Amino acid sequence: MLYFYINQNMTKIKMDYMRLLQITNDLGQGHFESEINEDLGLFNSLKRELNQIKIGFEKAVQEETKSQNLKSELISNVSHDLKTPITCIKNYVYLLKDGNLEEEKRNEYFHNLELYTNRLTSLIEDLFEVSKVNSGNIQLNLMNLNIVDLLEQTLAESEDILNSKNLTIIKNDVEQDIQLYLDGDKTYRIFENLLTNIGKYALPNSRVYIDLLERKQDVCIEFKNISETQMNFTAEEIVERFVRGDKSRHETGSGIGLAIAKSFTEVQNGTFDIQIDGDLFKVTVCFKKNLSD
Repeated sequence: MLYFYINQNMTKIKMDYMRLLQITNDLGQGHFESEINEDLGLFNSLKRELNQIKIGFEKAVQEETKSQNLKSELISNVSHDLKTPITCIKNYVYLLKDGNLEEEKRNEYFHNLELYTNRLTSLIEDLFEVSKVNSGNIQLNLMNLNIVDLLEQTLAESEDILNSKNLTIIKNDVEQDIQLYLDGDKTYRIFENLLTNIGKYALPNSRVYIDLLERKQDVCIEFKNISETQMNFTAEEIVERFVRGDKSRHETGSGIGLAIAKSFTEVQNGTFDIQIDGDLFKVTVCFKKNLSD
């Protein structure tokens, strides 16, 4: 009787072990369809761990698939952005070869050629910036700077693009001396890209709110505007996919300004948050205070 009892249990243990081996093989091959609920006898204590591994594997595969899709879309978007100015440059060079071209037309073509050349240069520089940040090959020139003065300077130098849509800037009153330990050029670029994005995609004749909030541990700058077109994307997509405000891709610009602003914020240990509520587009940039001062 003892022999039959031990033999029966050993047989069950062997069957449970084989089932456990089959489950792990299924997980290894990417089969995550169902939760493991069956009785595994002596190996029941491993069920919870196996289910956690299954969930982790499934999430990792989804993230990798998402990452590959984002990379593919990035290549597609950037290729389109590069192709447009290059095509226009080639066309204007061809037109300028006409020896009978009127002087007025020639000057117009030269002006347009310069615009598309500058656009192409800006796009290439943006791509280099994103590449350097993502590879970690970026140097910071940290210094004590007045974040209020820097914001005011960027606003003054962004007047043209903001005025082109008759946007009214409404700022809160803050102290004029808030010192933070940051890279001046990178921080200026963050503000410039955000204001440029507002100038391109905000509703004409609307108000733009810029609030600087000083808290105990950090300082936050909020940018709020109403979008001219429907924002049929998520806050995550607008940065990760480098999508445009209208997705029709007829607007100028590389579409990666927000990605650069986010990268420059995070490389300085700051936080960059985007919120979309209907037509309201809000970006909050926060930098830590130098509490040792």
